[in-house]
Amino acid sequence: MKKRIMNNINVHLVGAGPGDIELLTIKAYKLIQNADIIIYDRLANKDILKETKENCKFIDVGKIDGKHLVPQDEINEIIYQSSLNYNSVVRLKGGDPFVFGRGGEEAIYLKDRDILFSIVPGVTSAISVPAYAGIPVTQRGVVNSFRVITGHKAKGGLVNLDWDSCKTDETLIFLMGLSNLNQIVENLLKIGKQENYPVAVISKGTTKEQKVIVGTLKNIVELSKKLPTPALIIVGEVVNLREKLNWFI
Repeated sequence: MKKRIMNNINVHLVGAGPGDIELLTIKAYKLIQNADIIIYDRLANKDILKETKENCKFIDVGKIDGKHLVPQDEINEIIYQSSLNYNSVVRLKGGDPFVFGRGGEEAIYLKDRDILFSIVPGVTSAISVPAYAGIPVTQRGVVNSFRVITGHKAKGGLVNLDWDSCKTDETLIFLMGLSNLNQIVENLLKIGKQENYPVAVISKGTTKEQKVIVGTLKNIVELSKKLPTPALIIVGEVVNLREKLNWFI
């Protein structure tokens, strides 16, 4: 199969992965090394910016606790304007651009203006962060499916979710939901999950600052009170496997 020619593409929506710089893909690394400008989020490991050429320009458009430094519509326009002025534009996003990363919105904005772009998938935190905590999202004989759920709305608060659909035993993974953990727990208890159902909260996963709290629906809110963001919540029987599979120190 022939590789797609990208000579005419100067905008790249790139996934930076979950935090560990060594989880950056080779394609992403090459584009970052060649970039004239990088428009990056808070969740992208800042050490990645050290891998650029000397005259690369940087624009921080990240957000903290739901508050954007730059609104999304302005980010879209910054990417577009950069495409008109630079030969190689990298929009660097934590995790994967299409997993709650709003990469689709940015791509559509460019498409509507006849700007060519590429999508460079990143290692999503939904799978990699639990793995670094010794928790597989699926396990033969335990659970054969998982669901990834955003833990908050764009303007704050918990997303509208069909909680009854979470009655199954599949692994539930909530991204960016630490501030709504109490509501998540309450809703899971309301649909019949038992108080002793296993839960883990993983803060700053895959990095040297990683912290993992393991508990149950009964006590996880209290145990996780002092954890910093970003954090991932994983609910399911697979959490119990951490005792045997914990490897990352």
